[in-house]
Amino acid sequence: MNWQLFTTFLVFTVVLILAPGPIVTLVIATSASRGPRAGLATVAGTSSGTAVLLTAIALGLSWILSNAVYLFEVLRWGGAAYLIWLGVQAWRGGGAPADLSPQGGHVHFLRGLLVALSNPKTFAFFTAFLPQFVDPTLPVGRQLAVMCAASVALAAVSDSAWALVAGAGRLWFLKPSRTKLLARLSGLTLIGGGLWMLSRRPA
Repeated sequence: MNWQLFTTFLVFTVVLILAPGPIVTLVIATSASRGPRAGLATVAGTSSGTAVLLTAIALGLSWILSNAVYLFEVLRWGGAAYLIWLGVQAWRGGGAPADLSPQGGHVHFLRGLLVALSNPKTFAFFTAFLPQFVDPTLPVGRQLAVMCAASVALAAVSDSAWALVAGAGRLWFLKPSRTKLLARLSGLTLIGGGLWMLSRRPA
């Protein structure tokens, strides 16, 4: 590994992960309304989706770059529509008592997976910048594998922290007088995440 390039790559990756986006929005909304276990199941889904997306980018980078505009638009609109739909569902439930019935972890995992796979921030950033941190004098495959693994690990740690923090404060929100507030805030943040995705443009 070229450690100077790799360190620079890690700095850019941390900035990408910490910037507000649809994944963080979904994790916080899920953990606050369903608890940290549901939030962590969502993180498992988002981490898996990110791993799949980064692997696809690494394995077919030249092909993806040549078709980036088309793929970006498909993923952007699909992911945005899904997040907005989730937000509308949360908003519509704002006047009803909180639904605390358990949902299988697979439900939250699948939601996280779909949002991560359609996250244009991940797609655009890594498609545009990943090649810049590859040292052509060293084995390319190994460099890409290490960078992708590091990115997934950093994202999983960050998203898990968000899930635990949001889950720890859920009792405050789940009091009867605050149930509606929770649903409305969750709905707005999810819709906002969808609109954020629509505002993105390929580099």
